[in-house]
This record gives sequence, C-alpha cells and structure tokens, in this order.
Amino acid sequence: MLVSTALVLMMTIPGLALFYAGMVRKKNVLATLMQSFALCCIMSIVWMVAGYSLAFTTGTPWIGGLSRMFLNGIGAHIHNGVDAAFTLGADSPNATTMTIPESIFMMFQMTFAIITPALISGAYAERMKFSAMCVFSIFWSLLVYAPIAHWVWSPVGWLAGLGTADFAGGTVVHINAGIAGLVCALVLGRRKGFGQEDLSPFNLTYAVIGASLLWVGWFGFNAGSAVGANGRAGMAMATTQIAAAGAGVAWMLVEWLRSGKPTVLGVISGAVGGLVAITPAAGFVLPGNALIIGLITGVVCYWSATSLKHMLGYDDSLDAFGVHGVGGIVGALLTGLFAYGPLSATDANPSGVTGSLHQFMVQGEAVIVTILWCGLVSFILLKAIDLTLGLRVTPDEELEGLDMTLHGERIN
Repeated sequence: MLVSTALVLMMTIPGLALFYAGMVRKKNVLATLMQSFALCCIMSIVWMVAGYSLAFTTGTPWIGGLSRMFLNGIGAHIHNGVDAAFTLGADSPNATTMTIPESIFMMFQMTFAIITPALISGAYAERMKFSAMCVFSIFWSLLVYAPIAHWVWSPVGWLAGLGTADFAGGTVVHINAGIAGLVCALVLGRRKGFGQEDLSPFNLTYAVIGASLLWVGWFGFNAGSAVGANGRAGMAMATTQIAAAGAGVAWMLVEWLRSGKPTVLGVISGAVGGLVAITPAAGFVLPGNALIIGLITGVVCYWSATSLKHMLGYDDSLDAFGVHGVGGIVGALLTGLFAYGPLSATDANPSGVTGSLHQFMVQGEAVIVTILWCGLVSFILLKAIDLTLGLRVTPDEELEGLDMTLHGERIN
C-alpha cells in the first residue's frame, strides 16, 4: 500500500503535469505544470483538514462527520466501528476485510483527492486565472469530491447501499472530473482563436512521458484499491494493462482509417481512456472483458474527443471530458454488464458483484447522480467565483501567455 500510494502520487506529479503541459502552447507550459504541482500542495492540506473526515468517517448516508478533522484521533489501525473508514459492509460490492494502518489508507485516498481536481485543469487550460483555479478547487473538493466519495465508498454511503460497484474511482474520480471539466469549458468559453488559429501542442515528447508515467502509476491506482497484496490486486493489475492496450490500439486504428495516419497524440489519448474505463471495473472483471472494455472505450473516446467536441462547439482544451468523463461513464456502465462474481469475492461477500441488467441499472443511477450533483455544484461555484474574483484572464493576458502574465516566468 505504501508503494501504491507513491505510484498514485506520481500520476499527478510528474505524470499528469507533463501530460497536460505537453499538449498546450509554449507560452502556457509552465502555467500548466504549475496547476498540477500547486494542486498537489493545496489538496493535501484540504484533505488533511476536512476532506478525509467528510469522505470516510461514518456520519450519515450523505456526508461523513467531523471526527477526523485535522486528522484528529487518527490511530494506528482501522477497526470495525464508528470511524471504520474502509471496512465496508457485506452487502456492498466494494466490500473488503483488509485492515491496514489508518495513516496509510488516509494517504492512499489523499492521492486520489489530489489527482481529481488536477484532471479538471485540462478543460480550462490556457485561460483560467490561477487564483480562481485555487479557490474553485478547494470548494469543489469539499462540496463535490468528498460527498461523492462518501456516497460510493463509505460503509454507510447511500450509493454503496444501492450496490454501486466502483473499484477504484470511475464515478468518484473520472466522471466527477470530466463533468466538472465540461462545465468549466462551457462557463469559461473558448480559447481565443479556437477553430481559427493553430493551437497545436508545444511538445508531444512531454505528453508521451506524462502518459507513460500515468500508465505505470495506474497500477497503484487500480491494484492498490484491493487494499493488499492478493489475487484481486493481481487481477486488477492484469485487467488494467489489457484495457489500456486495447483502447490505445482501437483509437490508433480508427484514426488511421479515418485520417490516413496514426498519431502519437491519438495513441496516448486512447491508452489513457482505457485506463480510465477499466478503473471502476478492474477488480470485478476477467481479462477477456477488460479487452472488450478497452476496445469499446478507445472508439467512443476518439469520437467524443474529435467529432462530438467540434459538433457541439465547446473547447475542452485537453479533453478532460472527452477522455475522463466519457471513459468513466463507459467503464462504469460496462462494469454492470461484465462483472464476474467469484473474482470480487471476499470473506464477507462470497457472491461479489455480478454483471446483470439490475447491476447495469444500479451503475446507471450512480452515473446520473454523479453527473447531476457535480454539474450543478460546479456551475454554482464557477458563477460565484466569476462574480467575485473573476474566472478568466484578460484577452491581452491570454494572448501573451499565462507563463509570463500569471507567474512571471517563461521557457527560453
């Protein structure tokens, strides 16, 4: 679990930071790197102060309590009881009987809370004020991320009680971040020159390195969510690799057939989409179905990041919604169809979660709830910040680039 925690942290810094920085223009590279690094710092404190307590102490079905604010009373181990942070009930498909030091579980979940708002930054890249980003991310983490994490992963969360299966964050992390990113893109509006000027990536080498670090780190993300070195972790690792490979190949082939050339940006985007889609399913499906999930996701994410975005005219700069939102939705729904009961068995829950029409409907309900809550609260937060701090840099600042105008630095 210590190694998995470090791997997930690596997904944000340097993984996501380089992945996103490689896809913006040269004048915004440092500002994009700054977003991921600053959010790593800010979200660590937010999680320590209140996020962990709101997400994982028992509280009510809707929100956790305040008993772990500032990590007050954090003990050496988690036990069954009032503040059992992750020992879920026998009726939950996310059930686990593993017991690890609470400090490790808190840190593991902190890395999830760090990367989720960082993923959103891909949608508002190159045009959002740094101050607005900081304020939005803090309130979004407390009002959107923590409640949804509680609903899905807490012992008493109401979506967990319905039987929602989310092994490592398809709803909590990816749909959440993707929908918030879409709302950000719509509220902020398009970048200057969108659809008219060349907005090509500055350095795809950065993006490939970042995507590669994300891929490696994802083994901590998914296999680590088994909360132990066991067979379920091993299968989660295998399905993660297979789905990512399948989605990368699917995107590459569709792009090759459509445009005549397979691109570097395409194959890395497809692989990340596959990693996203397998996240809710990783500990619940067999390798064959993981490949199916990857292949389907590669095609669907290609369509959403190319045709859909241009059809509807929104500027999701780095495809936070097109890859994470859409990939998360596809993965969450397909988990309901392809879950294999015996694989997800634990001592407390020998039957596990099994693919069926009922499970598919449960997954669909969780997807809809996540979209509605995240979309509504994100919109309200953005409008409130726009009325106070202002959301967007000025046209002149955007033209000059955020590296100099926001941070007083530039790449030579």
